[in-house]
Amino acid sequence: MSYLIECKNLTAGYEGMPVVKDLSFNVSAGDYLCIVGENGSGKSTLMKTILGLRSALSGEIIFGDVLKQTEIGYLPQQTAAQKDFPATVREVVLSGCLGRKGLSPFYSKADKKLCDDNIELLGITGITHRSYRNLSGGQQQRVLLARALCATGKLLLLDEPVSGLDPMVTAEMYEIISRLNREQGITIIMISHDLQGALKYGTKILHMESGAYFFGTTAEYRSTDIFHAMSTCDCHCTCDHHTGSKEAR
Repeated sequence: MSYLIECKNLTAGYEGMPVVKDLSFNVSAGDYLCIVGENGSGKSTLMKTILGLRSALSGEIIFGDVLKQTEIGYLPQQTAAQKDFPATVREVVLSGCLGRKGLSPFYSKADKKLCDDNIELLGITGITHRSYRNLSGGQQQRVLLARALCATGKLLLLDEPVSGLDPMVTAEMYEIISRLNREQGITIIMISHDLQGALKYGTKILHMESGAYFFGTTAEYRSTDIFHAMSTCDCHCTCDHHTGSKEAR
């Protein structure tokens, strides 16, 4: 079977120190993979390694024939500096087309149309001339998601896209992401600390915790000891769930 992304015995980290150890899993076109687990387990490190922002320490990441590493849309965790970025909404979204420009100093008509299409898709047409820094958190996330869509029509990597949003805006973001997956056929890989949201929308789960991993369908995850332990305590707490884990293969 041909996968969009396949990780084989991947070890990743920084400054030679492994955080993710001997991890294997795969992502097929159309999947909605939610990566969950305790803080410090390497979720963001894994995502940055897939993007090529960090080098793997060992193992390999194989991209399918229909996907190039440069064709991945990425929505990172927001920092205070990013939230204060001095540009208009349209300028931020259009910057997602930078990878398509090549050596040209100008955006093409196709780039601008793609930008406008994604602005409409995310429902932010009425705020295109507003300053990004003056938007609410939910509006900023929509803008960044539109920007990520300008980079890809195939795969989105989302690092805690609902972090810091109020419940109503969180529900709206989840519905937008789910619609992109269902209706646009975009494959989703999302890091989340919201276990219930991951179970509601995800088709597959990768649970990462202190070198022990589970990878499988949402239904398979629900039947594991690790899920039952997680569902009885806060998702951020540290528990010994390893006895019920299933090796990610």
